[in-house]
Formats: sequence, structure tokens, C-alpha cells
Amino acid sequence: MPQRYKILITDNLSPKGIELLEKEPLFEVEIATGLSPEELKEKVKDAHALIIRSATKVTADVIEAAQRLKVIGRAGIGLDNVDIKAATKKGIVVMNAPEGNVVTTAEHTIAMLMALARNIPQATASLKAGKWEKKKFQGRELFRKTLGIIGLGRIGSIVADRAKGLKMQVIAYDPFVRPEIAEKLGVEIVSLEELYERADFITIHTPLTPETKYMIDKKAFAQMKDGVMIVNCARGGIIKEEDLYEAIERGKVAGAALDVFEKEPPKDNPLLKLDKVICTPHLGASTKEAQTNVAVSIAEQIIDYLIKGIVRNAVNVPSISQELLSAVGPYLVLAEKMGAFHAQVVKDPIKEIEIEYIGDVAKIDTQPIKIAALKGLLTPIVGEQVNFVNAAWIAQERGIQVKESKREIPTDFTNVIVLKVVTEKGEKRSLTGTTFGKKQPRIVRIDGFALEAVPEGHMLLIQNVDRPGVIGNIGTILGRHQINIGRMHVGQDEITGQTLILLSTNIPVPKPVLEEIKELPHVMSAVALEL
Repeated sequence: MPQRYKILITDNLSPKGIELLEKEPLFEVEIATGLSPEELKEKVKDAHALIIRSATKVTADVIEAAQRLKVIGRAGIGLDNVDIKAATKKGIVVMNAPEGNVVTTAEHTIAMLMALARNIPQATASLKAGKWEKKKFQGRELFRKTLGIIGLGRIGSIVADRAKGLKMQVIAYDPFVRPEIAEKLGVEIVSLEELYERADFITIHTPLTPETKYMIDKKAFAQMKDGVMIVNCARGGIIKEEDLYEAIERGKVAGAALDVFEKEPPKDNPLLKLDKVICTPHLGASTKEAQTNVAVSIAEQIIDYLIKGIVRNAVNVPSISQELLSAVGPYLVLAEKMGAFHAQVVKDPIKEIEIEYIGDVAKIDTQPIKIAALKGLLTPIVGEQVNFVNAAWIAQERGIQVKESKREIPTDFTNVIVLKVVTEKGEKRSLTGTTFGKKQPRIVRIDGFALEAVPEGHMLLIQNVDRPGVIGNIGTILGRHQINIGRMHVGQDEITGQTLILLSTNIPVPKPVLEEIKELPHVMSAVALEL
């Protein structure tokens, strides 16, 4: 008798998605929204699939309580409410619906831009209060104004297209987009500093990462035009909210349109009290069409996985057979970590990557390993919309050439993966990795530096001239800021006399601390990594 599956839906889902699930004879669908954490743990115990949106928090505790759970499906893109690491450890597939709401979010950005420029929410409230304040709410034209887009991914590209239709001049900052790709969009690629100096309006379309956290702060506002207007429909935390408040109060920023906040809902947020701030409660993806699209998509993906064994849009496993997965599994984690490492170290657009497989790993199907490397490389750049299904397509879209080579004769290790990248400006970086005990990923060479490092968690990569006291000074700074060093790996290049230090820390190293380390004598570079 075929197995029956319990499908638990804990957030509001479009009826069309629910209808697809209920039509499946082997599915028992239960809808239970607004659950407390304890109620969720109880409900999920016997569920085979959990379907959520943004409200449900799938913590490690919830995953631990799930005894039969095979798949978690997010009807949308963002997965910051799911502990993906805990799910992966338990063998639970995590999938999302990355394409369903990109147009909707871009359109919301344009709507916010126009509402901000013409004071539409403020004027509406005034008129409904019985006032007629034409002069007070005089607005601005968008025609021939310069729109600065930070992040030219899927959503940013659509915003650029719509803005050009409004006859705006569009410039963009995206260090990972090659100039010829931007040229096809009719967009001028500029530095972040130039964007700040030239833009009349600025809109943000970048993921929230350690690099982008608080990227728009007091220093950034100081570089902007007087009277600039800012739109954020991406993620809260990219703009430092107290600095935005101050910039609006002193007239540097003429207005802001915010769909996202660092804490949601934004209780007691002083920005909400400013007349020059218009805001919406994270509505970027909230249209009837988008919610139907993502609900249908995730329902079809759940059906395909549980009934047919087909994995689509998974963020933690590739779409391959169980037999191949057992063979390549240990290398998937390694390749993804190596890709993420490169993405956070290089600062210019990547035009080429080369993957070399050495030893026994060269004898198996390496296609999933290549995809894992691309996913790791692209996720810090374009965010949560990257998965094992679309990583190769996104790389192609961005003009990244991928080369592969194999050597079955091993060198120092039984199995080795070498991942090299070349940037648009000709910078070449190389990373060599292997696995210990068939499961534990290790980085054993960074460029010309040999070491043995566990690529995991919060890390700090420092290159310095080999002089006494450098490591001690770094430790002193970290200690002063209550940052603990978990592991330290050191590699030395005898020819150049340079040393590479890779530290694991208990918390992410904040930017001010990173800058302090960079100022130390003999330190050549310092980069914070999240692996």
C-alpha cells in the first residue's frame, strides 16, 4: 500500500496551492496558522512536509521535534526564518519558490518611489483630515532624474527597466555584475561612492550579508547629494536606521520609503514618527498574483518530491539520485564553502571560474559538485534566490565562464578540489580543499599559502608581513572587543615572507573592529568571512 503523507501548512497560503495539495490522493492536508512555538513542535511531530511563509519560525528545536519531516517548503524566497543547517543535518530538504515574486517586488519599489516623490501618503492623510494643503505637498518629477540602484540582480534589473520607461537616468553599483551585462540593460555601472554623489534617488536590491549590514550609514549619507531620497524594499538592516533618522532630521535626506525594517514589526521605531518617511509592512511580495504563483510553485514542488522523488528549487541538496548523492555528498559541502569563500574575498566581478578534480573524486559524476561551487559563489552575491537548480543559469546570466578538468592520479591527498577564480580586472585567486574521514571539509591551500583549516562559521582572513607581534596585536584587539578566537590557522610563503592567518571567531567581526585590525603595522589585508 502506498505511503500516505501529512502536509502541515502553518502560514496563510493561496487557495490554489492548497487545492493542488488536497487533490493528491496520498496527502492529508492540515492547516494550522498562528501556532505558538510549543504548539508548532507538537503539530510537526508526525508531519512529512511543512509549508510556511515568513511568519512561522522553523528553529532547531522545531526541527528536532519533527520525527517524520522530509521537506520544508517556503512559499516565497526568504529563508531567514528557517534553520537550514539544522534541517540539513537531519536530512530534511529545504526548498523555496524564488521566481514567483520578483516582478511584484520590483513594482512595489517603483510604487514607493513615485509615492515618495509626490508625497502621496501624506497628502492623502491631510485631505482626509479635511485640509487642502497644495503647497505643503509639492513633489518632484522623476523625469530625467538619476536613479542609483544598489544591487543589479533579478529585482534590481526589473526596477532599472521600469525606471528607464519613466525616462530616468539609471546608474548602478554591483561589484559582481560585469559591464557588458549592465550595458545590455542600458545601465551605467559606477562605484558606490560615485552612485552616492550622483543619485537623486537611491533604491536598494542587495541581500543582507555581513558585507551589506549597515552599508548605508552616517558615512554613506555624508557622501550623498543634499535632498536625496531613499527606497528600501530589500532587507532591514542594510540601512542603519538611527543614522537615517539623523540624516532626515538635519535635511540631508529629503525622504525615505521603507518596506522593511531591522526589527519587524517595527515597534517604537522613531522613523515611523517622521512625516518624511513613508512605509509599508513588508508588502514587496504581497500581491494576489505573486502569492498565487509561489503557493502553486511550492505545492507542485512538494508533490514532485514526495510522490516522484524529484527535487526542485532546493537550497540544501541538488536534484540528483540518492545513489549519486551518497557518492558526492561530502564534496558538496566542501565545494559550496569554497565558492562562498571566494565570493567574499574578491571585490571585482568574477568572469571565470575553473574547477579541477584530482584523485578518486575525478572518477565520479562531478556535475553536482560544480553546481554546489556555483551556489556557494553566488549566494553571498545575489542572496536567497540562488539554489541548486538555478545556480548554473544565474552564473551564465552574469557572464561567468565555467571550466572543469580532471586528474585521477592524486597528489598530497586522496581527493582534492581546486577552485580558481579570475576577476574582470585580472585578479587570480586559488583555493584547494579536501575531505578528512570522507565527511569533514578542509581547506588546505589558499593561493600560495599551505594550511589546514575548517571552513565553518565566523572567520577572519588576514594577510600580513611576517614580523614578531602581529598575531599578538590581532588577538589583543579581538579580546578588547570581547571576541573569542576558536581556531587559528597560519600559512607562510617563504619566498615573499608573507603570512596568511585564518581565524575562527565566536561572533562575526564588526566592521569597526575589522578596520582597526587593518590599521595595524604589517597587516596588508583583513576580510571577515561567513561560512
